[in-house]
Formats: sequence, structure tokens, C-alpha cells
Amino acid sequence: MSEIAEIILDGQSYKLPVVEGTENEKAIDINALRAQSGYITLDSGYKNTGATTSAITFLDGEKGILSYRGYPIEQLAEKSNFIEVAYLLIYGVLPTTQELEDFSNKIKMHTLVNEDMRKILDGFPSAAHPMGILSALISSLTAFYPESLNPNQSKEEVDLSIIRLMAKLPTIAAWSYKNSVGHPVNYPNNKLDYASNFLQMMFAFPTEDYEVNPVVVDALNKLLILHADHEQNCSTSTVRLVGSANASLYSSVSAGISALWGPLHGGANQAVIEMLEQIKADGGDSKKFIAKAKDKDDPFRLMGFGHRVYKNFDPRAKIIKKTADDVLSALGINDPILTIAKELEEAALNDPYFVERKLYPNVDFYSGIIYRALGIPTDMFTVMFALGRLPGWIAQWKEMRENKEPIGRPRQIYIGETERNYVPIEKR
Repeated sequence: MSEIAEIILDGQSYKLPVVEGTENEKAIDINALRAQSGYITLDSGYKNTGATTSAITFLDGEKGILSYRGYPIEQLAEKSNFIEVAYLLIYGVLPTTQELEDFSNKIKMHTLVNEDMRKILDGFPSAAHPMGILSALISSLTAFYPESLNPNQSKEEVDLSIIRLMAKLPTIAAWSYKNSVGHPVNYPNNKLDYASNFLQMMFAFPTEDYEVNPVVVDALNKLLILHADHEQNCSTSTVRLVGSANASLYSSVSAGISALWGPLHGGANQAVIEMLEQIKADGGDSKKFIAKAKDKDDPFRLMGFGHRVYKNFDPRAKIIKKTADDVLSALGINDPILTIAKELEEAALNDPYFVERKLYPNVDFYSGIIYRALGIPTDMFTVMFALGRLPGWIAQWKEMRENKEPIGRPRQIYIGETERNYVPIEKR
């Protein structure tokens, strides 16, 4: 017999079904509560509200577990690559050799963007933030592909929109960077794989042959995989909510990019580098700032340590720590900022204060270090996050659409003025 929850309101009992997920997560289904009782629930920030059921990502913050479609993140990061993981997230299964080759080749066929998009890009000042450019240009794809606005697209048409978005976002992302530094843009080189192609669009000079560093490519693949999806976070929920209005994939992802742009969501790794710059500017004494972090009366906080979801450890951080070490070793970079970062990491992993509170370095700490080492400027960090999160957003939009979920419409508790009569302006 299914579990039932009972809620008593004004002396009357209401029976509500309990829903259990495949990983034993439980929820009280309140869909009928308002119709039966007139009550709604209040949950600011939706911290305890399940807005949907989903088969894409499982996350257990207490145990430090993250899996995509049932596959542990550790296995995917070690054995897979970003395009294979993207296919898994979007279509629900690991591809065969032929399916992966076809998917990759289709993406390569669509990496170019319409030249008219260059005119839009040229309209942005060089000071424009790359995330603003990215959001605007992704939204503009609806103008170049107006058929995407049709909410009744066939499966083949939806798949084409997915391919176009996977193909063009790296190009647009790299161009947003080139705009910020005033450089001419680089076009895609489809002889290269997905990660290598993005790197050459970012860093190649027209007069030079770009040499791909395999250590850097491996690091980028891992970073993109680790960021590919993370359950119902702010930007993912935004994509689903916008998509529930039958908005196009491009419009929905553009909205997700804007949500990710918020410093409380996608800016954590940028905050890490800014903190390290602050310590350097103060003289570089990491021990001083570790002491400040321990002082509850000091407003200073160590960025990139602990996680609001993972109460024990961030499983992604364990993976990317080794990658960060490999990148720093391979590139032989001598950067005082990165030296400070290693000192903070050492303290956090060994100091009883941090260990007891489980304030371990998280994925944002290490991703910021890697992006810094690769020469990616801090205002591009969130763009890199968006590049990784793209297949997750697509998968979530696609799942919401296929499940025929209703348009999102949260309720509220009104706390404003009660009815009052209008007063003419001359009598106020």
C-alpha cells in the first residue's frame, strides 16, 4: 500500500499521497491541497519544494553523491568525454560508437554562425560583459531559425535545434571573449574535437598554427563534464519555467544564461580568484587570512570552501583537484596567486578547524585555479560554466517538454494593504 501523509487544518483531515523516487527520496504530493482545503504551502526560495520529477540527475548532498542518468560522476569524468556525456544527458543513454560519431559530426556541421550575427556582435562595446553578449546572441538564434518558435516542432526539428545550440554556443562564447579584448574573431576548425576547437577559437592568432595541449584539453573536458548538470538549481529551474510557457529552446537557454550570470549562482569561481587577488594585494600572507576566516567576528570569508548542497564533500572537487595539479605542472606556471591558492588548500585539508566543519575546497575553487592558469579572464569564468551546463539545460528543457508539464505558476501569500478607496491627487 502506498504511503499517505495526513495534514489537519481547521480540524479537518486531508490525505495526501507520498511519492518515492528511485533513490528513495520521498515527497508529499500537494497538487490537490489547495483545491481541497484552500491552503497553499509557503517555501521561500523553493528550498523544500519539488517542482518536478526528473530522470536526469541524482544528487545526495549528505553523502556527496552526483550521478547523471545513474552513472557516477567519477566514472564519467575518468572514462568519458564531454560530447558523450552531453548525448547521455540529452537522450538518456550512452551512445554506441556510431551514434557518438553521428552526433559529433552533426555538431561539426553547424559550428558556423550566420555572418549577420557578426553585426550584432559588433554593436556591443568592448566593455560589455561576455555573459550579456552570450545571452543576447543565443536569444537572437530565434531570429535566424524562426521555425524554432513553433511549440509543435517534430522530434527531428527539436533535435536540429539541439544540435545547432550545442554547435554554436562555443563559437558565440569564444566570440564574446574576442569582443572583450578587441581581437578579430576566429572561425571554427572542425578538424578538431569539441574542446580543442573551442580553445583555438579563444586563443589562436591568425598568423600562427594553434597547437593543442592534450593536458589542457583533458582538463577542459573534465570541467565541462563536472558542470554539465546539477539538478534543479536556479538556472536549470529557470530554463524549465521559461520552457513551460512553450518558449523555444534558444529563448529558454538564454534565460538560463541570465540566471547563471547572477553572482550568487555562477560567479563562485570568479569570487575565488578575486579573493586570492585580495590576499596578494595585502602582501600574500595566507596564514593571516586563514586566521581571519576562523574569527567569527571578522567579515572575511574564504571563497570556494564548503558547499550549500554538499554537506560532507563535493565529489566534483576530488576529481578536479588532480586535474588542477596536472595543468599547473604541465604549463609550468609561476603565478603568486596560484601559490596562495595551494597554501589555502593545504590549510583547509589539514587544519582541524576546517576539517571538523567539513569546509573542504569545492569545484569552484579548483575550476577558478584552472581557468586562471589557462589564461581565461575572470569575467569569462561564468561563460565557461554556461558552456558546460548547456547539455543539462537542453536535457531539462527536453524532458519538461516531453512530459507535457503545465506552465509554471507559483503562488504567493499577499501581505500588502487591504482594500482602500482612491483619493484624488488634490486631497492627498
